[in-house]
Amino acid sequence: MRLQDKVAIVTGAGSGMGRSIALRYAKEGAKLVVADLNLAAAQTVVDEIRDAGGEAIAIEVDVSDRVRAQSMVDAAAHAFGKLDVLVNSAGVGNIIPFLDTTEEDWDFVFDINCKGVLWCSQAAARRMIEQGRGGKIINLASQAGRRGEALVLAYCASKACVISMTQSMALALAPYQINVNAIAPGVVDTPFWDRVDAQFATLLGLERGEPKRRAVAAIPLGRIEQPEDVTGAAVFLASSDSDYMTQQTLNVDGGNWPG
Repeated sequence: MRLQDKVAIVTGAGSGMGRSIALRYAKEGAKLVVADLNLAAAQTVVDEIRDAGGEAIAIEVDVSDRVRAQSMVDAAAHAFGKLDVLVNSAGVGNIIPFLDTTEEDWDFVFDINCKGVLWCSQAAARRMIEQGRGGKIINLASQAGRRGEALVLAYCASKACVISMTQSMALALAPYQINVNAIAPGVVDTPFWDRVDAQFATLLGLERGEPKRRAVAAIPLGRIEQPEDVTGAAVFLASSDSDYMTQQTLNVDGGNWPG
């Protein structure tokens, strides 16, 4: 098992990619802090891990709240004695035309997607520095952070910010042997993309399901991405196999974006 006895926090782990990463980490031997704004969803994932013989606790967290992000890291250290890996998977997004984007829209997306990454990473990094054994921080970016889209200004900008933050954090934490990398998924079959499909359909005057169908049709590998498709990269970036890799963003998107 590639993550035997590692302690990992995964935010946004109550559903979607965060859930899949948490379950895969547990199979690889890690002890998990399953963190989510929805505590009941987080506890369901913990129950799955424990039923399979793993160790995990559930934490309710609003990642945009600096105090609660710190409390999450403290809870991990209290429960398991250390922290080795942080996965910043919590994220939000809405499809809003450029001219209709409000300050509230912008703040909502950036508070979770960017400020949340900052607060959680600061708290985790301080713990890792104190421990003196290095660590791994993994951010969930998106192919949306590689390009702009007319109807997705705030989300695209926030994920571009995550990619840039990954680079800056990696350089700042390199002296402490803390590796910081990111994963950029594509069109993932989660409830998030069902909402995106509905919003696109309304704005473009299409039948529901048609925006997703068109997006999937453009994927070179010919199918929609599943949450489990990101877990191999997430394990690699959390393991010793990636010890000489930092400030990178890996595209895991079926070939949808070449950069």
